[in-house]
Amino acid sequence: MESRKIQFTGKSSYIVSLPKNWVESQGIKKNDSVIIIPHRNGTLMLMPKAGKKRIETREIDIDSIGDNETLLFRILISAYINGYSNIVLKSKKEISPMVRNCAIKFAQSAIGPEIIDEDDATITIKDLLDPCEMPFDKTIKRMYALTKAMHESAMSAIRNNDKETAKKTIEMDTDVDRLHWFVSRQFNILLKNMEFSEKMGLTQNEGAYYFLISRLIERIADHAVKIARASLFVMDEGISADMVGMLSSQSETALKIFGNSFDAWTKKDINLANKNIDSIEKLISGCETINKEILRKNYKSATYMSDIIDSIRRTGEYSTDMSEITINSLVDNKI
Repeated sequence: MESRKIQFTGKSSYIVSLPKNWVESQGIKKNDSVIIIPHRNGTLMLMPKAGKKRIETREIDIDSIGDNETLLFRILISAYINGYSNIVLKSKKEISPMVRNCAIKFAQSAIGPEIIDEDDATITIKDLLDPCEMPFDKTIKRMYALTKAMHESAMSAIRNNDKETAKKTIEMDTDVDRLHWFVSRQFNILLKNMEFSEKMGLTQNEGAYYFLISRLIERIADHAVKIARASLFVMDEGISADMVGMLSSQSETALKIFGNSFDAWTKKDINLANKNIDSIEKLISGCETINKEILRKNYKSATYMSDIIDSIRRTGEYSTDMSEITINSLVDNKI
């Protein structure tokens, strides 16, 4: 970090010299123009040339990974989330069917990447989607709608003793994951690229709040999956109408907290967010009552029933975390 003095020239201009190393690294010559963009947080963004775009490439040595398909898939997702535009899989020998299938699975799982070239020893994956085309708020809205539907579907499976609905709920989690990966990718690009920040109309702090909201919604979706998976075991034993009613009641309370959190976030309503945080105590108390009832009746599937009620409670708790983030973001932006 360098400190440079501001100088005054003429009648109205302030000037500051630029670091020589930076100027040379950007290829800036005498009489070239630079673009200066002020941000709301008081910083200035300095760009050497309009329209200059960096395409970052990440090469992955397949030989060092071996036959570990899970690791390869996780590395591909990590490279995607970290904002790389091109991902190149390379090997000193012929690429195996496992690697090729993993690359196809990755391209189908994430938003934007496509396999654009391959030969015996190389596979090139390129991101074809401009991240500016999908604003954070629209992605978050879609995540919320999917996650809410997943929770409702899981509880519907319990009420109707419907294993097929439970299985379909589990499959829906893939769509929420890919949206969360996309938000994570956008956030990482935002941290690295000030030009992207300007195009999105967001500061890095604002991007961080979107990422945190996305992460919590993804967690809530995970708990909808846990409810659906546990329900498959509970259905084998059967569950009384009274217990179904108790679970459904707490589920509705959790979904109401989730909905209020999302509304507080989208409407920037600090009072609704605050009120919503206080509402979690009712849900926690109701869930504790059900857990005691489960133990009293000694169900064979008590463990799975407890998992269901725990995930209902966690849904409400993660939702109140969303409300806390809403308050933090509003205070950070001076309401």
